[in-house]
Amino acid sequence: MQLSSSVTTRMHYQHKTILEIIDGLSDEQIRRNIWPGKWSIFEIIVHLQSYQHTFVARVNEILKGETPLFSSYTAEADPLFLDNCAKNTSDVIHDMLTMRKKMTAELLSFPECDYDKLGIHPLFGKMKLADWMNFFLVHEGHHLFIIFKMAAEQKKAAL
Repeated sequence: MQLSSSVTTRMHYQHKTILEIIDGLSDEQIRRNIWPGKWSIFEIIVHLQSYQHTFVARVNEILKGETPLFSSYTAEADPLFLDNCAKNTSDVIHDMLTMRKKMTAELLSFPECDYDKLGIHPLFGKMKLADWMNFFLVHEGHHLFIIFKMAAEQKKAAL
């Protein structure tokens, strides 16, 4: 299976939208919890950054060709997420950008037949690696939209 240009383009660039969305916000604003019971912008960024590492591990399991069954991912149960919440914003974003560049180069270099290998999602069932990549990107896009709304609210309040 060949990957669509939509997947390859989003793998290269979608995550960089964070930099545009948070431009002009102070670190205090990024870390401020503006919606009670919800993550801050910073925590969402940490989630996206940490999940990239989990995603790479899942891809490696899928590539073995044994159709692994994955449990639901919970950020609060991920030691990397918890550790990275203690880091500064620029370090988290730097790791996200660096990891994504490496991850994308690797993912887009696979032979086409690898994109047909399966992994089992607890909610969506058997999915080809190409579908996992789309799932990863849609999940990330959802969080980018939340960050956009939160940043807009912060910027509006600052006027």
